[in-house]
Amino acid sequence: MCGIVGYVGNRNAIELVFDGLKRLEYRGYDSAGIACLDQSHQLALIREKGKLASLQPMLADLPPSSGIAIGHTRWATHGKPTRENAHPHASKRLALVHNGIIENHATLREELRAQGYQFRSETDTEVIAHLIDSCLNDVDDPKLALLAAVKRLEGAYAIAFLSDLRSDTIYLAKHGSPLVLGLGEGETYFGSDITTFADVCKRAIFLNDGEFAAIRKEGAEIWDLDGKTLHPKAKVIEWTAGAADKQGYRHYMLKEIHEQTSVMARSIETFLTDEDQLNLEALSVNGLAIDKLRNINIVACGTAYLAGLLGKYFIEPLTGLPVNVELASEFRYRDPLMLDNGQTLMVAISQSGETADTLACLKHAKQAGCQIFSVCNVPYSSIDRESDATLHMGAGPEIGVASTKAFTSQVLCLYLWSVAVGQKLGRIDQKRVADIVQELKNLPVLIELALNAEDKVKDIVNDFYESPNVLYVGRGPSFAIAMEGALKLKEISYIHAEGYAAGELKHGPIALVDHHMPVVAIAPKDDYYDKTVSNIEEICAREGRVIVIGDEKDQSLASICETIIPCPQSKDPAFQAILSAIPAQLLAYYIAVKRGTDVDQPRNLAKSVTVE
Repeated sequence: MCGIVGYVGNRNAIELVFDGLKRLEYRGYDSAGIACLDQSHQLALIREKGKLASLQPMLADLPPSSGIAIGHTRWATHGKPTRENAHPHASKRLALVHNGIIENHATLREELRAQGYQFRSETDTEVIAHLIDSCLNDVDDPKLALLAAVKRLEGAYAIAFLSDLRSDTIYLAKHGSPLVLGLGEGETYFGSDITTFADVCKRAIFLNDGEFAAIRKEGAEIWDLDGKTLHPKAKVIEWTAGAADKQGYRHYMLKEIHEQTSVMARSIETFLTDEDQLNLEALSVNGLAIDKLRNINIVACGTAYLAGLLGKYFIEPLTGLPVNVELASEFRYRDPLMLDNGQTLMVAISQSGETADTLACLKHAKQAGCQIFSVCNVPYSSIDRESDATLHMGAGPEIGVASTKAFTSQVLCLYLWSVAVGQKLGRIDQKRVADIVQELKNLPVLIELALNAEDKVKDIVNDFYESPNVLYVGRGPSFAIAMEGALKLKEISYIHAEGYAAGELKHGPIALVDHHMPVVAIAPKDDYYDKTVSNIEEICAREGRVIVIGDEKDQSLASICETIIPCPQSKDPAFQAILSAIPAQLLAYYIAVKRGTDVDQPRNLAKSVTVE
């Protein structure tokens, strides 16, 4: 949720850390701060609520000659978004930033108060700062104090702190929250992800849970909880900072909606061989013992969960394996049935690869003897590293909090993976694979046509943007798209919206329908079409205002609904779902723009949910 970043070297640490914080804005935050050491080894600290623009004027209060600094963007968990609760937090001999949640903070707070420590915030993080300072009373060495302190902590954390006892060093610890080191020439960085430093250094070390580090300009020292020195190999980063620019678009979200054409085109190049066969290696099928499988559990959160729900519609018939799809935040708490010896496949879907609940499910399944497969957009992320096999989406950085291109990429990856598995298990013949491949090659063109709905959407938002409630309906794969469309509208426009299976309207939700209620119906020309039209007619009979996402040439729909947002049609249900998602994304985007909300960083939301 939060973002942390730091630098030690010969350059201006304040500027570099502030720039790193700007690169972490996409994660979502409500306050920010920076701490550094000056040439006299004195700690200096600034922090402010709100966006980085509010913090920037305070940079002049920090020593410009400092070559060591840490920074933080906070998403409030304990305590309101105020200057007092913003990070970094200071104790007598150190300043500290923290991403995560400390579950036993209340007990530790009382112990530290009894020792004479005064608390100026409501946060769990200030507890860590005072706890490490307390340990310094006994050991007078920041490394040993950190080791002693973390043994008292319960919860998740990525910790970084500066101490006037060692003015050339930043100390770090990781458990449950992401933390990566960047190795440059005569300088070292750390961050919550590689975006903070990928344009200035190309080698990284990804810390594992239970690992600690001390970074200096000469490099990094890493050790475990017992103090044993570790020697992890640095990885070469392949990431282009320019991919995270807006490139002339008003918002990242709109840019990323339009990028779906190129994402699909790149996916075709990656997942097909020169002979138009599925690339089993790129689809990560060969990394799993497919013949052992007896069932599949898919876990994910938010939009990724809806991609998993959509995946169930084609994974079961293509593979012949029963599929269970659950919210990661619920799955591991209900003692789920998982077959050992690799018979159950746990599929984790996460754009960031750091989603805390999903990662926890994955580790739980691993201990139960399951095979682990992930669909992920960020190489080297925690979920990627914990998996037996990972299908890398290759969608490029997604900065907008509301997922767009990552969602459609997740759907495509799940679909092509299931086709490859079905082929390997002998359930799909070559003729059907060839038909799917041919339709796949048409997909980028169809997506470009789907984006042409933008002008139509702009024309109709004036009629709907003030509505307090919106229903979305669909059948089959379109039911998942209805839920995704509703989620997008909720996330960025703050309108209450719900997605329903169209056949369920008569079982309750139709009571909401009247002449004030907009209803977005996902109605492609698929096997569910006739039933969907019947449901739309029921809505119209009750004066509901129906907006159809479907074939603009469909005269029967045009005669009964208020408007049609045009969407191209595909013979393949999975590809059709991808196409139907795009007008729904555009509708949510332009309603949000009309309402004047913060599209890319909607209130209360974070891009990467790295705490439970």
